Formats: sequence, structure tokens, C-alpha cells
Amino acid sequence: MIVGAGDVAQRLVRLVRSRTTGCGTHLRWLSLARSTQAAEAQRRSGMLPIPGDLDSRRTLDRLQRLARSAFAVLYLAPPPNAGEDDPRLRAWLASPPNHRGRGRYSGRPGPKARCRLRTLTQVYVSTTGVYGDCAGERIDETRRPKPQTARARRRVAAERRWRAAGRRGFARRPMAGSRGAAVLRAPGIYALDRLPLDRLKARTPALRPEEDVYTNHIHAEDLARAVWRAVFFARPGRVYNAVDDAEWRMGEYFDRVADAFHLPRPPRVTRLELRANVSPMLLSFMNESRRIGNDRLKRELRFALRYPTPDALLAEAQARAAASADPPTDPRQEALF
Repeated sequence: MIVGAGDVAQRLVRLVRSRTTGCGTHLRWLSLARSTQAAEAQRRSGMLPIPGDLDSRRTLDRLQRLARSAFAVLYLAPPPNAGEDDPRLRAWLASPPNHRGRGRYSGRPGPKARCRLRTLTQVYVSTTGVYGDCAGERIDETRRPKPQTARARRRVAAERRWRAAGRRGFARRPMAGSRGAAVLRAPGIYALDRLPLDRLKARTPALRPEEDVYTNHIHAEDLARAVWRAVFFARPGRVYNAVDDAEWRMGEYFDRVADAFHLPRPPRVTRLELRANVSPMLLSFMNESRRIGNDRLKRELRFALRYPTPDALLAEAQARAAASADPPTDPRQEALF
């Protein structure tokens, strides 16, 4: 069961369904669909969309009934854009699955599956923004969250609610062998169609090197794979930083993307000058600096990055550009830090 079946979730389903052996080919993927357009995209990815809206609790009944027999629930939906809590997650947990149903769309492997998935895992995808500004220090999951924005505070509240529900078993009668709740904290997500090309073309400035901040990234496909690994290997209530190996400053990231796509590098300005040229949201990203470790991700989830740094993707992009007259672009491109 997937709640928040956007780009990362769709990548996950396509990756698992691309396997030709094992239980991955027999899984039924249920997803919450807020609109007809979302349902169509989910169906193309191999999901069975169920109409529902996290902002309308009365529409969730059917989805929650179907979730009762799912062997895993993956929650990737973001909080709303206001407030200090996440009412969407609260609504989802208000009527938790009891794992007793075995309906038609149960989400379990079919009778021909080569493996049986008997334990329940609940995986929540959060953000590394919960750490706040760490002044460029190297940190790991033992670092206490210190959110500095309302957006990050909503995530901290959601994490606490999620892990508390996991300790209670998510249900009145938790299934034997339940793995409980795990949290993946993801930084800026990038992919070929999620690079800051529009930002570079608009000549949006970046900070001068002496004032620049460290930023963290994860390829969308690697994040999808990490979520899937968490289903099988995450420890109960455990937090994992889903980040790659790069320790780049934000301006360095922009420079490398610009060079790969033959665009001008962004102009560099002081922090004082930057305040007059960027939105408050973008400025908030440039006020936080941290280098986040991923040892727990690799050790406990036995995870190997396919894109250790954004350079791996940029090399692919350059190879594609060399094979065609025009570099690959996409109208959905946006800057994510």
C-alpha cells in the first residue's frame, strides 16, 4: 500500500515489477489517487489506484480497509503547507489497519509467488531538514532534530506520530512478527528531469564560496530502492538518512550542473545581497549547512548507491547530449535542494 504515490513511488513500483522472478512479479500495489490524472499515472506505473484524499477523512475508509491486509504500508505523502503538525498523517493513522482482512486487493503475493511476505513494515519518508542548521558539521542519525522552519517542524511532528503509532503496533491487534515503523530522511531529490536547469537559465544567484553552505542529495531512483530495502531490513522505530556520498557546497552543485548542460554558472553574491534576489523559501535552504552520513543506510539496509554523487547522473546526461543534437530537457524541471 502506497500513500503518496508520486514520482519516487512510481519509480519504486517500476523497478520491482521489472524483475522477472520472485514475488516482485506477483505483488499487487495499491495507491491513493487524489485525482483522475494521478490515477492514470499510477496505473501506468503498475499500481491499482483507489480514490481518496488525505485532506478528506471520509474518503479514506475504503483505502484503509484494503490496507488491513497489506504486508507493507509506504507513506510518502507530504504535510500541508501550513501549521505545526501533519493533519494528513493524523487522519491516516486515525483508523489504523488491523491486518486481519484478506480482501480481493490484499496486496499480498499471488499463489504462484516464490516467497511469502508475512511481516508488516511501515515506512515513512521524511526530510533531512529536520536537523536544521548544523554549521557544516558532519552528522548522523544520532543528531537531535532542531527544525528551524515551519516546514521542518511539521515533519518532526509527523515522525513522532509515526514512530509512536509503530510502538503501539499501528493497530489494536498487531500482526505477529510486525517490524513496526521506520523513517527515511531524504534530502534534495534529483533525477534527469529534476535538475535546477530553470534556475540556472534564470541566472538566479548563489552564495559566494566563503559563505556557501553544504547541501545533500539523493537520486530519485536510489531513494525508491532505499524505501524498498527498508521494507525488508529496517529495524523497528529506526531512522535512516537516505543520502548519497557527496559532500558538496550548494554553489558547487549548481556549477557542476551548469557545466554538464553547457549553461553559464550562476553569479555569486554575498548573503546580504542574496536576500534581495531570492524567495524566502529558497533563502531558507541557503541558511542551513550540514554534511550527513549514510553509514547506517549502507550497513543495516545493506544498501549500495547506484548514484554515489550527482556526477554519475551528469555523466549520463552528457553522454545522451553527445548522442543527440539537443540536450535532454523536460518542462517539469525544477530546483530541489
